[in-house]
Amino acid sequence: MTQKLEQQMANYVDGYVLPVPREKLEAYRSMAQRAGEIWREYGALEYCEWVAEDVQPGKVTSFPQAVQLQDGETVIFAWITYSSKEQRDEINARVMKDPRLADMMDPATMPFDASRMFWGGFDKLVQLK
Repeated sequence: MTQKLEQQMANYVDGYVLPVPREKLEAYRSMAQRAGEIWREYGALEYCEWVAEDVQPGKVTSFPQAVQLQDGETVIFAWITYSSKEQRDEINARVMKDPRLADMMDPATMPFDASRMFWGGFDKLVQLK
């Protein structure tokens, strides 16, 4: 099956949002690049990370409020695409055991505050291409 066809069939996504200090954005980009390559190696169809460009605080909630954004920080919005929840569970189990990620999992060296990160798994509802 071609990669494009696999992506069209994709029906499960892990999504996450987190704050990153602007001064650590390049360190975060490097970490995300390495992590993304590992997820793709294990079979994820797509690994995407986006940095906030136009996010404003809301009256009730917003991306900045959700991560308790502090001065000098920006928001990352990201997702990993899989063909199924089962595939996601298998890939994530393998990724979490990969020794190449060990140095990235230490909260003391992470270029962001993981306690303000939130994530979840999502089934496809609508996908237009």
